Amino acid sequence: MTGGRTVGGETLPGAGGEDADAPDRVVCHVDMDCFYASCERLRHDDLDGEPVVVGMGYEPGESIGAVATASYEAREFGVESAMPISEALELLPRRADADPDDPDAPDPAETGRYLPVDLDFYEAVASEVKDVLRDCADTRREVSIDEAYLDVTDRTAWTVAGSGGGDGDDGVDGADPADPPPSGAAGPAEARTLAEGYARHVKERIEREAGVPASVGVAPNMSAAKVASDADKPDGLVVVPPGSVAEFLAPLPTADVHGVGPVTERKLAELGVETAGDLAAADRDRLAEALGERGPELSRRAAGDDDREVTPTGLPKSLSRESALPTTPDEATKRETVSALAADVARRARERGCLYRTIGIKAVEPPYDVNTRAKSLPGPVDDPDLVEEVALDLLAEFDETPVRKLGVRVSKLDFAETDQATLGGFDAGEDAGGGSGDTGDRTRGAGARTTATDGDGGKLTDWVDGEPTAEETDRDATGDDAERRTGDGQASLGDWS
Repeated sequence: MTGGRTVGGETLPGAGGEDADAPDRVVCHVDMDCFYASCERLRHDDLDGEPVVVGMGYEPGESIGAVATASYEAREFGVESAMPISEALELLPRRADADPDDPDAPDPAETGRYLPVDLDFYEAVASEVKDVLRDCADTRREVSIDEAYLDVTDRTAWTVAGSGGGDGDDGVDGADPADPPPSGAAGPAEARTLAEGYARHVKERIEREAGVPASVGVAPNMSAAKVASDADKPDGLVVVPPGSVAEFLAPLPTADVHGVGPVTERKLAELGVETAGDLAAADRDRLAEALGERGPELSRRAAGDDDREVTPTGLPKSLSRESALPTTPDEATKRETVSALAADVARRARERGCLYRTIGIKAVEPPYDVNTRAKSLPGPVDDPDLVEEVALDLLAEFDETPVRKLGVRVSKLDFAETDQATLGGFDAGEDAGGGSGDTGDRTRGAGARTTATDGDGGKLTDWVDGEPTAEETDRDATGDDAERRTGDGQASLGDWS
């Protein structure tokens, strides 16, 4: 775990503004490091430290497809995301083709491991990550399978942590010898903040509970937080307090400014704008002439001015809650847990005024075997007793199975003012639709395609399915970033479901 970086600690807390009494927002950008490769390392111990290439449209032994993720070890050979597999193989041959006894074969030390995309498994691991994020932040914007924004203003603050203040969870107790010392992305930090401690807490929970590393950027706005998360990869934590954003961004190339892609970068260079500092100081009328309304907006971001709020979009498609357990096969413990989760989910659905058409459970066997089961109903209902009844019936399959986590979910939500379906004759133990109701499959190793659930013990919240694969502002109006690569160099394959 690397130490957190804090920039410009002497400005804390806050930097005034139009409303000096209003607290500065604390925004975290969580970006998983080489996420698909990290997921593969969860189930393949022999991949640790190895160059790993995960390909979309790739089959073992073939040379077609494109690179979805290249581990940092593979990048040292020049392999990049979205690169054709055939090109990647020229830079980094397959380990399977290496033969130390054949002088014409590749040197094993200069080969890598190539694996096809297993999105079902990655989504199952992403579900574990999202459990943590939901438990740690009530306000989130989940951008893709490997990144999300959190507004944690109501959980922490930019207050400077005292040498004896804070608690272990926030990681701000300066007297703890295990607490890593601060370092600076732009010079030594003079103070550490509660916000840094909370971000470290989120980061460490992700690694502990989901088993994969993440880099986290913390700043008073979204664009700065995103730049910060890229500033110290992999496994980084960079903190940019209020009043320090412009200073932090100023020396960076314009390509690092959130929303600047290759086409815009070239247009800015033609204007003599090479760094974020240049962009912040540029004449905004001139930028508008060259780039349209995006020009002044990018200049404001480079100056540290970004007033966008972290907001999800659309209505949720499901509500769920799950709880971690000490690994147990005990039937009574499991049934009691599922009953409590079912009651909580049904209560939340009623509070939101929504009906549901599907009831499901999730059972996670150690270490990461994710199982889901679901039952379709003949129509939308609001029936807490039925949620518990169906969930317990589905749980029966796992009566003798040790589990470490259980969850209950209602989905296919209906927020319209429709008549509730009549459930006369509905047998919760059988498929009401004649064979299409059981939507889950029991899988091992590869995981099951699941919808993520709310975090352990945290406030029950909703999440959004169908989030765009990238922020609208990540794309230039010219189609600059239509083929998206994340800051971590991972080609996005779809939504973080």
